[in-house]
Amino acid sequence: MKAHDGMYIDGAWRPAAGQDVIEVVNPVDEQVIGTVPAGTAEDVDAAVRAARAALPDWAATPPAERAAHLAALRDVLVTRADEIAETVTAELGSPLKFSQAVHAGVPIAVAGSYAELAATYAFEEKTGNSVVHHEPVGVVAAITPWNYPLHQIVAKVAPALAAGCTVVVKPAEDTPLVARLFADAVHAAGIPAGVFNLVTGLGPVAGQALAEHPGVDLVSFTGSTAVGRQIAAIAAGQVKKVALELGGKSANVILPSADLAKAVNVGVANVMSNSGQTCSAWTRMLVHRDRYDEAVELAAAAAAKYGDRIGPVVNAKQQHRVRGYIEKGVAEGARLVAGGPEAPREQGYFVAPTVFADVTPDMTIAQEEIFGPVLSILTYEDEEDALRIANGTVYGLAGAVWAGDEAEAVAFARRMETGQVDINGGRFNPLAPFGGYKQSGVGRELGVHGLAEYLQTKSLQF
Repeated sequence: MKAHDGMYIDGAWRPAAGQDVIEVVNPVDEQVIGTVPAGTAEDVDAAVRAARAALPDWAATPPAERAAHLAALRDVLVTRADEIAETVTAELGSPLKFSQAVHAGVPIAVAGSYAELAATYAFEEKTGNSVVHHEPVGVVAAITPWNYPLHQIVAKVAPALAAGCTVVVKPAEDTPLVARLFADAVHAAGIPAGVFNLVTGLGPVAGQALAEHPGVDLVSFTGSTAVGRQIAAIAAGQVKKVALELGGKSANVILPSADLAKAVNVGVANVMSNSGQTCSAWTRMLVHRDRYDEAVELAAAAAAKYGDRIGPVVNAKQQHRVRGYIEKGVAEGARLVAGGPEAPREQGYFVAPTVFADVTPDMTIAQEEIFGPVLSILTYEDEEDALRIANGTVYGLAGAVWAGDEAEAVAFARRMETGQVDINGGRFNPLAPFGGYKQSGVGRELGVHGLAEYLQTKSLQF
């Protein structure tokens, strides 16, 4: 167990204002593996002041130079990929191979993408007798979640820095250790003091102080819809910009012409990935009534192969929450075909990979985000019925469509009320915009659309 000291403010690790600490627990064995300072409003104020002081010079830095800094940061992350993966595995419980491929690999790719975008983006354009100038929005508060702890930091920090903004990050209290590694990487990459700052702490204390701070121009938050509403209300009082990536209840629509076995197996894998702790997970599988029984059998068999190899959920509270949803599903009449509420291990925050059949659209498990390894399988009569069910939640973050004919799948996907749809198992694209409809959020991350979130637009008439 290591006690980590200080906050990264103005280019250096500085003593925290208070004495309280947050314990970081390994969810596999429930042992404390480290502590970090519990930041206060005083720490937040120091970080925001440092970011504001650094803003004029960083905003005036030529885009090509900002791109070089981001490329250097990507290169440092590459050299520290193993340490990043091991740290995420320790504090999140993710299996090491998944941590290496996703928790370390994806942020490296995203950082690289913004190094390229910073160098090529048209920060000025001519239209008629005007020059349209895109300039940084200012100081960014980045409040990040625990489920993809480094990816969500990089997905906010990299475009903000590319745009010329300065940043204060408040990472999730469950997974702050990889955030500290990232701060060290920023320092090693030679990014100027004050451009990036890190304050660890609890959401209701440090997170709220950061969202409320008058020196912050934009709040970028990823997390629950409930907290997103609170942040939006705070921002509205100061008329400051927000970018919110919130919850999801994504539909995996398997049309009758699809390769059923492939669609089901990939769909189950999607839900079990990261122990189900993915906001965009396809947690509702929609199957035509004529193929429903076969799909249920395939899904149950696929889930059974995972056992407890998917890793635990992040903490005891999350374990209790997910098991409570499973119990709710049984109580409301859904049929368990794999898993259940009983923990598969005596130690650790594990939840059994769970599959429900006979789920109706109005059931709690078909409407609310569970954030665990739980799949609900629903049946539909025809495509219009499938579309009604797919669009029938308050969320709209992601989804999938499978069909024998790609054009058929695309036509269905175009009618889905959601921000991103995978067609026949389409691969993740770090350049494609990611974000939600309805209560899944406001704004987009990744690629050029993610960069645009951190820019103000000014027109000059001649």
